[in-house]
Amino acid sequence: MANVVLEFKASAGDSEPQNRPVLIIGQQINLQQVNWSQIKGKLQPVVSKEIWQAALSALNPNPTDSCPLYLNHAAVASLPSRVSRHNSPSSAHFVSRLVRSCLPGGNNRCIVMVCERSDVFPSSCAIARAFPIFSRRSTSSRRAEKKHVTVEFVIVGQDNNPLDAAELECLSNAADGVRLAARIVDTPCNEMNTDHFLDEIKAVGAELGITPVIIRGEELKQRGFGGIYGVGKAAEHPPALAVLSHTPDGATQTIAWVGKGIVYDTGGLSIKGKTTMPGMKRDCGGAAAILGAFKATIKRGFKDNLHAVFCLAENAVGPIATRPDDIHTLYSGKTVEINNTDAEGRLVLADGVVYASKDLSADIVLDMATLTGAQGISTGKYHAAVMTNSEQWESACVRAGRSSGDLAHPLVYCPELHFSEFTSAMADMKNSVADRENAQSSCAGLFIGSHLGFDWPGVWVHVDIASPVHAGERATGFGVALLMALFGQASDDSMLNQVSPLGASTNMCEDQMERDCKRRRLV
Repeated sequence: MANVVLEFKASAGDSEPQNRPVLIIGQQINLQQVNWSQIKGKLQPVVSKEIWQAALSALNPNPTDSCPLYLNHAAVASLPSRVSRHNSPSSAHFVSRLVRSCLPGGNNRCIVMVCERSDVFPSSCAIARAFPIFSRRSTSSRRAEKKHVTVEFVIVGQDNNPLDAAELECLSNAADGVRLAARIVDTPCNEMNTDHFLDEIKAVGAELGITPVIIRGEELKQRGFGGIYGVGKAAEHPPALAVLSHTPDGATQTIAWVGKGIVYDTGGLSIKGKTTMPGMKRDCGGAAAILGAFKATIKRGFKDNLHAVFCLAENAVGPIATRPDDIHTLYSGKTVEINNTDAEGRLVLADGVVYASKDLSADIVLDMATLTGAQGISTGKYHAAVMTNSEQWESACVRAGRSSGDLAHPLVYCPELHFSEFTSAMADMKNSVADRENAQSSCAGLFIGSHLGFDWPGVWVHVDIASPVHAGERATGFGVALLMALFGQASDDSMLNQVSPLGASTNMCEDQMERDCKRRRLV
């Protein structure tokens, strides 16, 4: 998978399955709408129309099913016939699974995705997840030739015109963003420390013509970033705050995406055990997703100011590591008593969101992080946990999750009941809760929001992706598609406009929208 080149084309062209193995995927009802003339060039002469129709009749998805069409060179796979209201109509997770399990081998392969136009974007991102880039297997390093996978969409339903060049480019950009995020998350810390992550940020900046702002090491301490500095000061490679900024003419609002970039989390002096520490290279998943989404979003054109803020550190053990009982002053000016050095993500993000508000004058601040193990208990392996000070944005996140395939579900937002968990006799707050059985994931998010202030007039959105960031031992690139869809209405790209939750109806009355238009404009 590591050396796969993924291409999206309006037409993949004709080729016999022996020369170019093919996998055809779709809901059974959509597959049955496909005209034989649309696919025969990829199946003949070894697969006849009668074999194709017999295979479709044999499919019995529960929730999925597949049927070989010709040896191990051609296959058809069926997605679930229906999904629940908390799943994506695209069945994006099942698309990824079927591609991994059913796509025939070979150096030149084809995937034909049969779906409605509204499912094209999430399906393309799901296909991209099936082709991770990072590998250090010795066999893969010796294999010089690239493998090619060509993806063609057959659109069914009312708007069934072929995809145009701009739409195909959007899919390619999104897929590249997903694979970039997954590669960073998959890469171990000996190859993805804070130095390397900054190199990734600089590379994206160079491609987009943006020079990043970087505050690093002792300068963080001098400028008051006590959270980022305190977490990362014991590591060999110093912590950093990096910012990529897109500021187009005519922008009417400012958006900031703030990513947790803990390149490795030992837990610090509150050290993790031998079974819980492996996999902590993934603790930079929020920052990785924001980098991939920023790259793809800006390539498609973006009307408003957009800042990507990366809070980078390695939570290491050493002579100068932060100790439990230490008190740090964060960028907000608030003091925090450390009672758990393994609750470090909220410390770096607190600095990041305040920087976004104070220095970047952001109207909308979204932070994304692999923040809590409790997220998987709260919303599971497939749904990110979302918490926000805006009911409309909560709804928008859920709708964007369904339209993008990166599913999301709300957490409780109730600071008046939960924030007392952080009460400290010595400082403004502690960094970890008193009662771990009281809405852990919500409390962790509230810690971040408290540094903006619960009366902050802007929109604050917190997205915890601790579990969805990986599937088994592989990263998923989760978050890229969600961000692109959630903010799609500000894009110059028509496909992103279509998957944006702005297109869905809201129950807001006109006078509410008039009073609060800036907070709600993207929803």
